[in-house]
Amino acid sequence: MDMQLAGKRVVVTGASKGIGYACAEAFAAEGCDIVLAARQPDAAAAALRAKYQVRVEAITADLSRAEDRASLHAAVPEADILVNNAGAIPSGGIHDISMEKWAEAWQLKVFGYFHLTQLYMGSMCARKSGVIVNIIGMAGRAWKPAYIAGTAGNAALIAFTSAVGFDAQKDGVRVFGINPAVTRTERMETQARWRAEQALGDPNRWPEMVKGLPFDRPIEPREIAEMAVFGASPRGGYLNGTVIDIDGAGQFKG
Repeated sequence: MDMQLAGKRVVVTGASKGIGYACAEAFAAEGCDIVLAARQPDAAAAALRAKYQVRVEAITADLSRAEDRASLHAAVPEADILVNNAGAIPSGGIHDISMEKWAEAWQLKVFGYFHLTQLYMGSMCARKSGVIVNIIGMAGRAWKPAYIAGTAGNAALIAFTSAVGFDAQKDGVRVFGINPAVTRTERMETQARWRAEQALGDPNRWPEMVKGLPFDRPIEPREIAEMAVFGASPRGGYLNGTVIDIDGAGQFKG
């Protein structure tokens, strides 16, 4: 199916690995020009250039820093599609996360999404076209006390996505989100190790933390990426102000 995206310019944050890289690859496969923004984007950019005949730019940035977000926008002021994906909020309950660590984590995922949306939406609204995709997470919907900073941050991003999407549609711009559940990434293992240490006293027993998932497996990053491509394409043209849960119905487990 032609997604009618060839030639579009797509900025993907946190694009060096995991869901971010999968999104970059999925858009490249549709003929989009890609901008990878990450702390270490060069290897990912080289891999995409070797595989796809599209323009791939690599911008090194620490998107937890407001000045780096502004620098990214200054270097790439126009984008047809922005995929907000960068984020690594740590696991921990209310007594485990210091306010300093909490604020640091939110600077990347929560305030980073807010800021980049603000920066890119200006030109999108002016030209009456553009799509912003927020990769959020199921913890914002199915609340997790042991991931309290992530649960609160994701819930804020869900509300933000809906509110901004409603306002943006009058200018021809769409904003939607995707809530992945447990996805097969390095981050999945890191969080599972933390939970295994807390629950079992042994981080090496982390595979036990991802048993019992819907369909007996975690989500593959490409499954999230393909939803992002569809939603950002004209074929998903009425998708706006909503956040799609991709969790295999795991939130309804008794």
